[in-house]
Amino acid sequence: QVQLVESGGGLVQAGGSLRLSCAASGRTFSNYGMGWFRQAPGKEREFVAAISWGGRNTYYADSVKGRFTISRENAKNTVYLQMYSLKPEDTAVYYCAARKLSATTYYAPGEYGYWGQGTQITVSS
Repeated sequence: QVQLVESGGGLVQAGGSLRLSCAASGRTFSNYGMGWFRQAPGKEREFVAAISWGGRNTYYADSVKGRFTISRENAKNTVYLQMYSLKPEDTAVYYCAARKLSATTYYAPGEYGYWGQGTQITVSS
């Protein structure tokens, strides 16, 4: 079992930055690939970024490439999402998730087995 708790959300002006953290409990955290997703009102949950269990491989949605960086510190059981140059269209609830061991893609929500509660990010104009 893995329990995930996000933190770091809030209100920020366009062009600003935020750093999200996802704290995981469970002794097998380092065995899981991790991802960040977001969901805006009226839209489906969409992939943002993912990182492999060892942290060597990362993947990003085109909409955030060059602005967001995913990283992890397995010794601290924590995954991060550093966000720069935030835009109003980044406004959403952000979720961290742990990928299923059998997963074959990074971007499909159905291939993640554990989810946090989510944290709201609002970017004002």
